Amino acid sequence: MQSLIAPFVVDAAGDGKLNPLLPHLVEIILSLVVFAILFFLVKKYVVPNFEKTYTERTQAIEGGLAAAETKQAEADAKLAELEQQLADARHEAARIREEAREQGAAIIAEMREQAQAESARIVEHGKVQIEAERQQAVTSLRAEVGTLATTLAGRIVGESLEDDARQSRVVERFLSDLESGTPGSH
Repeated sequence: MQSLIAPFVVDAAGDGKLNPLLPHLVEIILSLVVFAILFFLVKKYVVPNFEKTYTERTQAIEGGLAAAETKQAEADAKLAELEQQLADARHEAARIREEAREQGAAIIAEMREQAQAESARIVEHGKVQIEAERQQAVTSLRAEVGTLATTLAGRIVGESLEDDARQSRVVERFLSDLESGTPGSH
């Protein structure tokens, strides 16, 4: 190898000086010793600190990831719980709406029943009132018909029928004949 290096080491002018591009053997050995010492020191002191820092960072990152996973699991559990509560609230609202519908239907049925009872009461009261008015009209009509009949009979017979007992008998007989449908049968 020296035969390859020799032409470069020797000066082209031939003055015997070494080439500045190639270092001396002492410099190479000294550089190797310094490199070995530096390598040892870096390996002994610097690399463990790097490893320690790397391990701490790795543990911190892994701890952070584990904490994040824990928090995510807690958040998912809380979300599931809130969704369950929301579903329960929706079911409760549906149940309340259904109860309100049922109560509304019951109230409507009760109001209809009350209205029908009130209607029946009004109709019955009307019937009673109409019957009372009819009875009153019949009584009034009997009195008028009786008066007219006795006056007419008195004129026909030519004698006065002012006697109340006689008048009542004649009126009653006349009305009973009218009701039976056979006038003048007595």
